[in-house]
Amino acid sequence: MARRIDVTGAGGVRLAAWEFGDPPKTDRPDRPGAAGELPGVLLLHGLMGRASHWAPTARWLAARHRAVALDQRGHGRSEKPPGGAYTREAYVDDAEAALEQLGLGPAVLIGHAMGALTAWQLAAKRPDLVRGLIICDMRASALGAASQHTWTEWFRAWPVPFATLADVRKWFGEDDPWVERPNPARGEFYAEVMAESPDGWRPVFEPEQMLRSRETWVYDAHWEELAQVRCPTLVVRGLDGELGRAEAQEMVRVLPRGQYAEVADAGHLVHYDQPEAWRAAIEPFLDGLRDA
Repeated sequence: MARRIDVTGAGGVRLAAWEFGDPPKTDRPDRPGAAGELPGVLLLHGLMGRASHWAPTARWLAARHRAVALDQRGHGRSEKPPGGAYTREAYVDDAEAALEQLGLGPAVLIGHAMGALTAWQLAAKRPDLVRGLIICDMRASALGAASQHTWTEWFRAWPVPFATLADVRKWFGEDDPWVERPNPARGEFYAEVMAESPDGWRPVFEPEQMLRSRETWVYDAHWEELAQVRCPTLVVRGLDGELGRAEAQEMVRVLPRGQYAEVADAGHLVHYDQPEAWRAAIEPFLDGLRDA
């Protein structure tokens, strides 16, 4: 089970954080580094994701860390204000607020896709709050207008509402035009972000808000912020993911303290496609941080 902790994000947006494992053993849970407290880890999902996608990783981490996953604004059980800010600044400020209010810092940030970008932007902004960083399958280069148009058309192609969760799993795991070959893990990933409504199963997020969130990063490159990250950083890619090997290795070169890992037989959803291989890829890095 995960314990929900409410966090107040930028602009007063209510965020749901989920702690895996026992609460910290301290009389001052709001104080970073309190006696007996395990080193903190904050996990940040990607666009359309939710904290529960990190559950297997977080439970594994909880043996030696205080592992907390955040439902970012517009996602999961966090607030989804119709007229709210879905900017890079808002997402980064939310993660900063979570670290401070939960007393996690200086923490290891583990981010997937959009969550990875948020993590490295926060590491550049607040190096005092971040002692290590894991970037999972996120590009630093600009993706451009064509990419945003493709995503807009993809959302329009979703056959919502889905009659059953089995239909969700089949469409995203087999029938979606973006799927090159059957991918049950992808079907499960999207089943996790659906909720039952009177007419069937619909996403727990608003696609329009996802597009607004995405447009704040796809037109720009993020190499400069990457170069400002001073903590040890591991860049992880799936061999069939969206981050190519050449770009990943260039990211490692740009990072002052960068390291590289890749996971075979994994696509963009590295931690979901190959959970055991994902853990094996990040464990030596985490061990190195503990021993430092």
